[in-house]
Amino acid sequence: MRHLIGEMISETSITARSIDADDPHLWLEDVSSGAALDWVRARNAACERELEGHSDFAALRERLATILNDKARIAYISEHGGLVYNFWRDAVHVRGVWRRTTLESYRDAAPAWETVLDLDQLAIAERENWVWAGASSLPPAGTRCLVFLSRGGGDAHVMREFDLAGKAFVAGGFALPESKCSARWLDIDRLAVATDFGAGSMTTSGYPRIVKEWRRGGALDQASTLFEARADDLSVSAYKDFTPGFEHEFVERQIGFYSSELFLRGDAGLVRVDKPDDANAYTVRDQLVIELRSDWEVGGRTYPQGALVATDFVRFMDGERDFAVLFTPSATSSLDGVAMTASALLLTELDNVKNRIVELRHVNGQWQRREVNAPAFGALGVSALDATASDRYFLTVTDFLTPTSLYLCQAGSDRRQPLKSMPVFFDAKPYIVKQFEAVSKDGTRVPYFVVMDRKARMDGLNPTVLYGYGGFEIAMKPFYSGVTGQAWLAKGGVYVLANIRGGGEFGPRWHQAALKDQRQRAFDDFLAVAQDLIERKVSSPRHLGIMGGSNGGLLVGAAMTQRPDLFNAVVCQVPLLDMRRYHKLLAGASWMGEYGDPEVAGEWEYIQRYSPYHNVFGDKRYPRMLLTTSTRDDRVHPGHARKMVALMEAQGHDVLYWENLEGGHAGAANNDQQAQMWALTYTFLLEQLR
Repeated sequence: MRHLIGEMISETSITARSIDADDPHLWLEDVSSGAALDWVRARNAACERELEGHSDFAALRERLATILNDKARIAYISEHGGLVYNFWRDAVHVRGVWRRTTLESYRDAAPAWETVLDLDQLAIAERENWVWAGASSLPPAGTRCLVFLSRGGGDAHVMREFDLAGKAFVAGGFALPESKCSARWLDIDRLAVATDFGAGSMTTSGYPRIVKEWRRGGALDQASTLFEARADDLSVSAYKDFTPGFEHEFVERQIGFYSSELFLRGDAGLVRVDKPDDANAYTVRDQLVIELRSDWEVGGRTYPQGALVATDFVRFMDGERDFAVLFTPSATSSLDGVAMTASALLLTELDNVKNRIVELRHVNGQWQRREVNAPAFGALGVSALDATASDRYFLTVTDFLTPTSLYLCQAGSDRRQPLKSMPVFFDAKPYIVKQFEAVSKDGTRVPYFVVMDRKARMDGLNPTVLYGYGGFEIAMKPFYSGVTGQAWLAKGGVYVLANIRGGGEFGPRWHQAALKDQRQRAFDDFLAVAQDLIERKVSSPRHLGIMGGSNGGLLVGAAMTQRPDLFNAVVCQVPLLDMRRYHKLLAGASWMGEYGDPEVAGEWEYIQRYSPYHNVFGDKRYPRMLLTTSTRDDRVHPGHARKMVALMEAQGHDVLYWENLEGGHAGAANNDQQAQMWALTYTFLLEQLR
């Protein structure tokens, strides 16, 4: 059965329709037009009428809202100026509250939180639909920060300077109007700002192409230009490394999603840091650390793809090219993350999609390595308490059946102090986690996780949802979800997470194996997992559904059009679907390094073979589909989902559509909207797959 995938794909893809200027559904790309919104509201009403009409829908939505608003959830924190800060939403603080306390108080079951900024009150006072977009404090312990706010949850946001001591916005302080912008502290009176400076100042991807130094008291349009990127670059930004004794200012030109140039700013201007364009580079005290996406031949040596290397920064800038290798990937292992404390580097590694942590110290010119005795199950996450002044760090531990725990750790020690733990949202005792492998069309072995009742029969009758992503070097790892537990596992469902190519589970090679003209490999892998589930009799086409969002929405759209016989339900969230026009919509141009350029005939030739919008036909029978998106998604255009629904309706297919009128690329702007979205989603899946 596995070997039929390619033949089935080629049969349906070579007849892909040509849709562009003659597309009858282009009008739905006008996001906020009255006609388009009337169309949206009509379909929202039909979707809600059907799914909310189920007898257990209201109870499910209420239960999910209770989970998402539970006050015993972990309040994740960051440290600044001796206090820890947290942004929190619950049933009372719907938009959220930014608050702080001491680390000692945070250890208590009921910390003494002090409100810094109440977004609900701010939204009322300013009559704005504010959604929190983050804050950036002035290092190392300044009382000023930059607060970012979004209207409705989109990527575009406003920026305002905020006084932490006075808990108020600074009158006459730094402020930027709404834009997809970047603003970083250089010192108390200087910012590095990349924003919409007017005509010609944004890239074709919709991000800033000009970065300036903005001094306090000066007009923004009088700020001095640091760098101008090209219009077809992705973006540009600038920042400062505030590590005492190793302060440096940098400008970064993001050429594409996977290529960039880094410049050191000095008295003589900008000096290029001579790294490979596809590598990430940053300073860690006196060291330059480089993450390699491809083999690098330099200084008479070859450093392998996926490796992490380091060298003395000053000597590197003087021309020396002698590197220490901090991490080398294997056939099953990759680098998952790097965190810095005051005297150590903490590497989070993945080995067959399971994490481990390694501690590195640079002592007397040599790197010392120590394996951290961390839990061997599930997914691990590391973040520093204060990267420049402390060796303490936070460790999160989670898996599919174990509520996430947060620990405070100390570099150099394996001791962990428990801080917080997520509540138990469902009884995990009946369930078991298994890891299997499917064999893809080209023989590649593709791992995947299965979460199911340990007493479930392998008879092909289990309602099963298969989730995947497969893009942008993002690894899909085990996670604990009260929503999934209550809405799916507790209803008798099986949950499957696929680790297909295009992701980062096995480093850059796993990602690059499915880039551009090799994209079909990601779809082949996903289809192979589906077929493996069927062959193992975990499920069957009647009871098997698929789900994915964003790039994962493209994945499930392609899987549905290529092998509709394998599934009975498709949940397609904030998706890319029209791959002929994706680069013309919002941030789409920035993803051409992932998918290719549809304007180039040779590249459109392979893109059109899988573009879901061009490969859905009226004479085919497809599994029932639920598409969800957000009007305020300014990353992946809601037109993708809208047009797919309009086309499928015109062809006579049975499809449901729900568009949240706010919420950005996350699909929802608050916990209650999340509860509504997931209640609709899992009600649909239960309806189709039981």
